[in-house]
Amino acid sequence: MGELKLMKGNEVIAEAAIRCGCDGYFGYPITPQSEVMETLMARKPWETTGMVVLQAESEVASINMVYGGASCGKKVMTTSSSPGISLMQEGITYIAGAELPCLIMNCVRGGPGLGTIQPAQSDYFQACKGGGHGDYHLIVLAPSSVQEMNDFVNLGFELAFKYRNPAMILSDGAIGQMMEKVELADYKPRWTDEEIEKISGDWATTGKKANRKQHIITSLELDSEIMEKLNHKLQAKYKKMEEEEVRYEEIQCDDAEYIFVAYGSSARICQKSIQIAREKGIKVGLLRPITLYPFPTKPIQKLAEKVKGMLSVEMSAGQMVEDVRLAVNGKIPVEHFGRLGGIIPSPIEVVEALEQKIIGGK
Repeated sequence: MGELKLMKGNEVIAEAAIRCGCDGYFGYPITPQSEVMETLMARKPWETTGMVVLQAESEVASINMVYGGASCGKKVMTTSSSPGISLMQEGITYIAGAELPCLIMNCVRGGPGLGTIQPAQSDYFQACKGGGHGDYHLIVLAPSSVQEMNDFVNLGFELAFKYRNPAMILSDGAIGQMMEKVELADYKPRWTDEEIEKISGDWATTGKKANRKQHIITSLELDSEIMEKLNHKLQAKYKKMEEEEVRYEEIQCDDAEYIFVAYGSSARICQKSIQIAREKGIKVGLLRPITLYPFPTKPIQKLAEKVKGMLSVEMSAGQMVEDVRLAVNGKIPVEHFGRLGGIIPSPIEVVEALEQKIIGGK
């Protein structure tokens, strides 16, 4: 067993970054995720592992620093919250277009605009449907506990390098601020220059050696036919992700007549809602997407063959519900329940919504 500690979700992001051999963190403070940088500054990893920790002058600068570090084959990351992530969108699409690995954490807060500092899930569209311009996807991991905040740092880097693609941990203010017991991973050494050359092959800018072609990092291609080929290559990569990287959890779905679909904080609430509903004789289960992209379409399709209805529970006006409806394809009723602007729904509210929207709405 690894080291056990009581930590905040944001704090453990920083600790996990150090322990997984991260080379560089570039960020800018914004509530409710500022503890990530504060923890890194307190831990001073540059003195022990050589990890760079830098407060950039803005979110725009920080994502472009990530772009530069990723171009060198380094494990680099940033974190922010909703308005800050919006400022990063141009840099993120450049990184996706250049096919570079990096890790981004969004500790979502209520919007739109400056909104509130309270937790929300209203950045689902931005994270899963591109966010910036062009046809691209991020790998999107949705933690529902402090332990998963820890685990998904290493997993996010693994997937980012496997597919040469940006990965995002889509958290929220509740998980970022809550404290739970977490088992920390053992320390991994940072990759050496030789290891980076071996891992990156022919893409990282590691310094031109004799008798090899230059490595050029760019997302620019003025020849439309070549650009179309790049886009087809990206789409094939996303298809492979959809075939091989779907992650989800099913809770009490074996005998369920109704299903909650929820991720992150909403999924935690739904677990209590299941208990309340079953005490009332309502057989309900939970499908929790762990990867929001790639989305667990097939597991939802399979459940739709045997249940009477699904309720998508989100702290938003209803975004993931569109993907649930696409998966179900009209076989059963699919409705949405959510609270907005930073309000966290109660388990009882979720059960009442199931009774009114799905059971009573048949």
